[in-house]
Amino acid sequence: MASAFGLLSRLPFPQTRHHRPAACWAWPLVGLVVGAMAAVAGWGAMAIGLPVGLAAALVLAVGAMTTGALHEDGLADTADGLFGGWTRDRRLEIMKDSHIGSYGTLALLLVTLAAWSALTALLAAGAFPAIVAAAVMSRAPMAVIMAVLPHARADGLSRTVGRPSGLAALCAVAVAMLITGPLGLVAGVMSGAAAVAALMVALFAKARIGGQTGDILGASQQMAGLAALSAAAAMLA
Repeated sequence: MASAFGLLSRLPFPQTRHHRPAACWAWPLVGLVVGAMAAVAGWGAMAIGLPVGLAAALVLAVGAMTTGALHEDGLADTADGLFGGWTRDRRLEIMKDSHIGSYGTLALLLVTLAAWSALTALLAAGAFPAIVAAAVMSRAPMAVIMAVLPHARADGLSRTVGRPSGLAALCAVAVAMLITGPLGLVAGVMSGAAAVAALMVALFAKARIGGQTGDILGASQQMAGLAALSAAAAMLA
């Protein structure tokens, strides 16, 4: 638990120097805590009379602050690298650069805008559990991608954490399903959408750089989360 929360959040959990790949089973639990905090913030904003659009922006802000914008950074670096380089080595070099380019900026803007739109619809419908569920579901695919795809580079966050076993990755999926199961059909549709989005990111990364990095995992979380929120908004809003 300490390893999972220490890696994926800025929450004041006991820190550890060594992040264990087997801890990926607890990543959906990180999503549960982060998603619950964001949903409560959105509920509180609406309770005091703030417009639903501002409440949705607050949900996004709380989610980013509690994770240190870790996944958003991965999304931006992934977009810059995968679309901005002509060779595998150049793409990896761009992804390692801390500066953000046009592709990264556009990806952040579009994904954040789309997520805000879906959150606005869900908040207006009072579908707070779906917001939490999306945060949970979006973190399980990261474990699967780490277990299935090889490391694309010899260093970096993903390489430092290590490669989890298939069993650990399946445990992450199982934990996510147990948490979101009470939502029934809605959870099934949301998880299916999240899985498809993460799969598309993984396949594109495999084709462009031959594997996964920490940035790829962050991008998969962002896209899976957006897909889950969009599916929930389509069904509940």
